[in-house]
Amino acid sequence: MGARPRHAKKQNGFALPPKTAAPARLPRHAARELLGLSAGEFALLRRLTTPERIQAYLNATPINHELDGETVLSVREVIRQRRAHCIEGAMFAACALWVNGDPPLVVHLDCDLSDYPHVIAVFRRHGAWGALSKTNGAPLRYRDPVYRTLRELALSYFHEYSNRRGHKTLRSYSVPFDLRRLPIEDWVTSEKSCWKAHDRLVELRHYALITRRQERLLAKRDAFERRAAKLVEYPRPAKPAGEHRPGAKAGAKRR
Repeated sequence: MGARPRHAKKQNGFALPPKTAAPARLPRHAARELLGLSAGEFALLRRLTTPERIQAYLNATPINHELDGETVLSVREVIRQRRAHCIEGAMFAACALWVNGDPPLVVHLDCDLSDYPHVIAVFRRHGAWGALSKTNGAPLRYRDPVYRTLRELALSYFHEYSNRRGHKTLRSYSVPFDLRRLPIEDWVTSEKSCWKAHDRLVELRHYALITRRQERLLAKRDAFERRAAKLVEYPRPAKPAGEHRPGAKAGAKRR
């Protein structure tokens, strides 16, 4: 993570990612036959004609607490199960964007080992970037399309991106990844968890947001901010007495 391309342009000492174009000969709009979705599933995505509508659907979708173990639900399973966490919501949002004429781009936000990464779907309006995000807390949510670069967009999450001890943990962001590069069954229609898509995002080239020197200067979030960060939209359901739930693997928690 944080590697730089050999001849990357720089701005204020930071490497800038190369401009990315959609792969050649990929359709601008995703047809139902291409996606392999049912008429009802496709109609739902087709109704989400703007980023605001997509985000409203994500907000109304309960968080996936992964009570029975880790998941990376496909777009179809998010619709069927009516639940999602960050990467699941990002893939759903990207698919809805594609159905309505935008490229299905996602960005992986990576962090210190003491915290958990996040995934957002990104879009452009009049040359500026915005983001769609599924999260259970208040900070890492929708971003209006007002950011000139993806670096600016990623930095908008910096202050609130913190662990339970109040340390700010966001460290890097990936190049935008066009999900059209993946087979449809790897992220849209699979009935099993989409680990191939997950791993592809983790392996993307990432760009550092801060230097080591800046990292040493970071102040912890204060006690009031840490209390506010505990607010969640969908509380975890209480565990019934005597019920055993499988433990999650390291890094399984979702934002």
